Amino acid sequence: MESILLNAKMRNNLGKKESKSLRNLGKIPCVLYGGAENIHFQLDENDLKKLVYTPKVFIVELTIDSTQIKALVKDIQFHPVNDQILHVDFIELVDEKPVNTQVPIILTGNSIGVLNGGKLMKNLRKLSIRSIPKNLPDNISIDITNLKIGDKVYVRDLNYNHFEITTSENSVLVAIQTSRAAVEEEAEGTDSSAESKPTDKDSTSKDTDTKTDDKKE
Repeated sequence: MESILLNAKMRNNLGKKESKSLRNLGKIPCVLYGGAENIHFQLDENDLKKLVYTPKVFIVELTIDSTQIKALVKDIQFHPVNDQILHVDFIELVDEKPVNTQVPIILTGNSIGVLNGGKLMKNLRKLSIRSIPKNLPDNISIDITNLKIGDKVYVRDLNYNHFEITTSENSVLVAIQTSRAAVEEEAEGTDSSAESKPTDKDSTSKDTDTKTDDKKE
C-alpha cells in the first residue's frame, strides 16, 4: 500500500473550545489509537485534504514532534453543512498485528454485456478487509470483461490468501443489468424476424392463387 508523509504537532490543551480555536487557525484535531496510550495531536488542514479527498487509501507515516508512527485513517468527522473536516481518528499500525480497514474496488476491462447494451451497476466502492500491515493492498481489482447481461460478481467469488475479506460474502460487488436500450433492440430483432418469415397463411394463399390461374388458362 502507498504511503504518505504528514508532519504533526502534539496537543496539550484538549476540549471543544480548544478544538474550535485550532480549526479557526487551519489546524485539525486528531487522535491516534492502538498504542499503549491514545495520542492527541493536530495536523494542517491542507495536508489532510491530500489524504481525505481521494479514493485511494494510504499508510500514513506520521511524525508527531520527533516521534515517527505508521497509521491508517480510522474515522473522519465532517461539518454537516459545509463539509469541513472537524476531526480525524487514526489507528496505529504494528508489524504483525492485523488491522481492519477498507480498500477501493477497481473495475478493469470492457464488459461484453455493456457492449451489448446492458447497464453496469457497481454496488460497492470499497471492500472491508483484515490484514497485517505489510499485506495491505492498494485496491481490489475485478476484471469485468467476460460479464454478460444478467451476470453478477459476489464477494464470495473473490479469492485472496494474504488478507481476509470481512464484507458479507453474499454482497454483490458488480452486476450487468438489462437496460431499456437492450430490451428495445431485442424486441426490434424479434419483430424483424417475424416480418421476414412467411406465414403458413401466406403460403396457402399463394398456392390458391396459382391454382386459380391454372384453371383460367
